Amino acid sequence: MIIIPAVDIRGGKAVRLVEGREDLETVFGDDPADWAKRWVREGAKYLHVVDLDGAFQGAPKNFPKVQEIVQSAGVPVEFGGGVRDTAVVEKLINARVDRVIIGSQVIDEFDWAQKMFKAYPGKIAVGIDAVRGCVAIHGWKKITDIDAFGLARKCEKAGAAAVIYTDITRDGKMAGIDVEAMGVMVKFVTMPVIASGGVTTLEDVKRLSAAGCYGAIIGRSLYEGRIRLADAIAAARTQP
Repeated sequence: MIIIPAVDIRGGKAVRLVEGREDLETVFGDDPADWAKRWVREGAKYLHVVDLDGAFQGAPKNFPKVQEIVQSAGVPVEFGGGVRDTAVVEKLINARVDRVIIGSQVIDEFDWAQKMFKAYPGKIAVGIDAVRGCVAIHGWKKITDIDAFGLARKCEKAGAAAVIYTDITRDGKMAGIDVEAMGVMVKFVTMPVIASGGVTTLEDVKRLSAAGCYGAIIGRSLYEGRIRLADAIAAARTQP
């Protein structure tokens, strides 16, 4: 399993939210690219970058910062946050983003999402954010009755390259991750499953690896020093 540090951008700064809430923000620095380069120096082979302004407003707002990270980090970058039209996907692909994440628009316009999966094979992932198994959209502000696991299978059949599965109730709270739910997702699809939301301890990392996850995104625990990146990378190679 690979460890993927998260670099969340809001207002041009590196931040972390709790449960995706705009009013529960911690700013960790003025330059997200500095954090990206730090994680690479410490061993990251892949980065997860999110434009939170884009997620809330429906279109990416921090493209120059994203572009700077892609150009300077030296490792592949996946990106999400407000990706809802073809022009944005093309712009990100042309900027050498390795993998573009489509979230809300998979629900709002599935036919369009399917076209993107097919137009850019291996380059478009689906971001599924859920509360108790139900999909949340539009910056996590709307909880639907759509089953997260069924949606993942539908997207895989349509050509999605991977699924980033986030447990909103645990995101940013450092309360541990729902390994059982991640394990269910692994059984539901054959495409890579990247776990996100609440990775707090090295035991979490080991259990996700044992559950068959392809990757684990870690945010606040790294930024606050609860987990050292090198230790997480080592733990991802072992079993609990």
